[in-house]
Amino acid sequence: MTAPFDLGETDRLLSTTRAVRRRLDLERSVEREVILDCIRLSQQAPTASNTQKWRWMVVMDPEKRKALGEIYGRGKEFIEQAKAQVDAEDKQTHRVYDSAGWLLDHMGEAPALVIPCVEGRVPDGAPGGMAAAVYASIYPAMWSFQLALRSRGLGSTLTTIHLFFEKEVAALLDMPEDVMQVALLPVAYTKGTDFKVAKRQPPEEITHFDNWST
Repeated sequence: MTAPFDLGETDRLLSTTRAVRRRLDLERSVEREVILDCIRLSQQAPTASNTQKWRWMVVMDPEKRKALGEIYGRGKEFIEQAKAQVDAEDKQTHRVYDSAGWLLDHMGEAPALVIPCVEGRVPDGAPGGMAAAVYASIYPAMWSFQLALRSRGLGSTLTTIHLFFEKEVAALLDMPEDVMQVALLPVAYTKGTDFKVAKRQPPEEITHFDNWST
């Protein structure tokens, strides 16, 4: 059967869209229309119950980016705690945490900071299924947004540290109380586009068919 897409290019996009930090070009500006194009594509992602309550907060003002970066930088202890739990032999994960530490100091320098949001909040004590439905209404769109960025020569990484200080961020950006922030994505053109496939476990080792024990 003939595939409806060019599988080589599609697979390359899917397998090389990395979490980009150090290779974000902090000196090059990002056009507003490029961000809007990527959000437009993200709106084609599926949502729970077809609710489409996604909202996007894009911060491009230099002073607000700086302030948001300072708030994010206060999460250093979380990175240090997580890194301390990693086995010393796990070099790849240590590199990831070193990169995350670098981002703590440079988040506010990214030319655009994008906060995906959802209208409405998960009630306290809500069952897991309810929370899953809310996040399922924005996470597919976030990934589509990141894929669209990659296809245009830009990069990003999904971060959540700022959520520990969500109310301060909301006050900074004059956001309503009933809008729930779910992530913070620094967005920039990348220094080169030659991202590689990451080392992962074979799917046979993590997939179960019909019975967990098989």
